[in-house]
Amino acid sequence: MTRKLALLFACLGLLPAQQKTIVTTGFSSAMIPEFQKVAPNARFIAGDPNNLVAQVAGAHAIIGVISPEILRAAPSLEWVHITSAGVERYRYPDLLNSKITLTNARIIQGPEIADHAFALLLALTRNLHRAIPARTKEEWPRDGYPAIELRGKTGVVIGVGGIGQQIAQRAWAFGMNVIGVDPKDYPLSGFLTRIVPPDRLDSVLPQADVVFVSAPHTPESEGMMGPRQFELMKRGSYFVAVSRGKLYQTDALVKALDEKRLAGAGLDVTDPEPLPKGHALWKFENVVITPHIATVSDGIGARQRELLLDNVARFAKGEPLRHVVDKQKGY
Repeated sequence: MTRKLALLFACLGLLPAQQKTIVTTGFSSAMIPEFQKVAPNARFIAGDPNNLVAQVAGAHAIIGVISPEILRAAPSLEWVHITSAGVERYRYPDLLNSKITLTNARIIQGPEIADHAFALLLALTRNLHRAIPARTKEEWPRDGYPAIELRGKTGVVIGVGGIGQQIAQRAWAFGMNVIGVDPKDYPLSGFLTRIVPPDRLDSVLPQADVVFVSAPHTPESEGMMGPRQFELMKRGSYFVAVSRGKLYQTDALVKALDEKRLAGAGLDVTDPEPLPKGHALWKFENVVITPHIATVSDGIGARQRELLLDNVARFAKGEPLRHVVDKQKGY
C-alpha cells in the first residue's frame, strides 16, 4: 500500500525533491548564507582544502575547482562550475565521459578582457610603452613618438565568443573594420564585417592591421597562430593575445618580431606561463607583457556572484543551467 501511495504521489508531483548537497571551494564562508537564501532546500558545505575528498563524497555539485581525485570521490556528482572562462585544465577523461554538467565563467569576463586588449594595443599604437618609462627622467621629449590612428584599420578577432564580441564592439567604436574567425555560425552583427571559419584564417590574416587572439584553448585551436600565419600578417601589423598563450607558437612570434614584420605585440598570456626570466620576448621594446591580469576588474565580482546565485537556484529546482560547456569541444 505504501509503495502504491508513493507511486501516486510521485505521479502527482507531491513528493519532496531530493535535497542537493553543494560543496563550494575557494569562496568565503560568508557566501554560504547567500547560496542558502536562493536555494533554501539545498545543503551547502564550505570546502576545506585539507579534507575536500571526504567532503565531496555525497556531493551533487561542486563550485570552484575539480580534480580527478575529487571526481572519483563524488559518485553522485551532477554539476561542476569552474570560475574561469577556460576549462582546458579540467577536461579529465572521467569528466568528459560522464553525464556531469560543466559550467564556466565565459561571457561575464568579456568586458575587462576586451578593455585590456585595447589597453595593450593603444600602449603600442600611441607609443605609451616608451613614453611612460621615460617619465622617471622628468624630461619632456616630443620627438620620436610616431603613432597611428585605428580608424579605418582592419582587426581580425580570433574567437568571437564572450570576449571576442566585446573586442569587436570596441574595435568598431574606434572606427575599425572587424573580421571574426570562429567555428560557430553567429548571426550577422553590426560590429563584425564578416565571420570566417578557422580553416579560412589564412585568407584574412593578410588584411589585418591587428590580430586579436581571444579564443579558448582546445586541441583544435592550439598553435593555430604558427610560422605560416605570422608570415601572412602584413608588415607593420600588431598582435594581441588575451585568452591563452598556447594558441600561438611563441618561437614563431619571436621570429616575426626579430624580422621586424610586426610593429608590436601585446601579451597578457604566454607559453610558457609565467614567462621565465631571460626569455626572448622580454627583450623587445615593442612588446608589452602583463602577467595574465586581464580578468581583473571592479565589475567581475558582481557578475560572477549573479551567475553563481542564479545557477545555484536553478540547480536546486532542476532547471537548465547557464553557461553550460560542451565538454567535448572545450567551450
